[in-house]
Amino acid sequence: MNVLLFGATGMVGQGVLRECLLDPDVRSVLSIGRSATGQQHPKLRELVHKDFLDFSAIESDLSGFDACFFCLGVSSVGMPEALYERITSDFTLAAARVLARLNPGMTFIYVSGMGTDSSERGRTRWARVKGRTENALLRLPFKAAYMFRPAAIVPLHGIKSKTKFIQVSYALLGPLLPWLYRSFPKYVTTTEQVGQAMLKIAKQGGPKPVLENSDINEV
Repeated sequence: MNVLLFGATGMVGQGVLRECLLDPDVRSVLSIGRSATGQQHPKLRELVHKDFLDFSAIESDLSGFDACFFCLGVSSVGMPEALYERITSDFTLAAARVLARLNPGMTFIYVSGMGTDSSERGRTRWARVKGRTENALLRLPFKAAYMFRPAAIVPLHGIKSKTKFIQVSYALLGPLLPWLYRSFPKYVTTTEQVGQAMLKIAKQGGPKPVLENSDINEV
């Protein structure tokens, strides 16, 4: 399986990349981001690309993939509405539209979040934007598309978030995280679980197009 990965420097993306590199069924991983991960691995190739609204300069590198794991995302806390929508929705859909055209047999998996508003009419801004993005992705002509809605994600294997607020939160909750994961599977998952669930669904298909936190853990 040839995998395309967006957002490999973020906390979720780091976990997904780790699982991809460990999986014997994954032949290659192309990581696309605005900065390189700095990792070296025989399976891994990286493309640094700055304009996530225009992929024409690298289109020739974007075909021949079986799966795309789209882990690029930001927190809406303190971010202007237009910028959050640009990064969360416009970047995602610009990439997905190109990939759907070049890879009609692709399985596309998007990391959204628990509480996403599929109706697009709720009061919470980030949930509406995520819901609109999910709905647009599900309409694209991929072989299959899945929306992952994790809640709290426990970073494993030395992985850290780049977001200061999340770093502090995990530092404070650190000793409790393993217990929370075991006790509340509906609300807590791990970077390892997310990565492994993505790979399993890319290979075998998933039970439904939108997977909540408990569904991810079950997979």
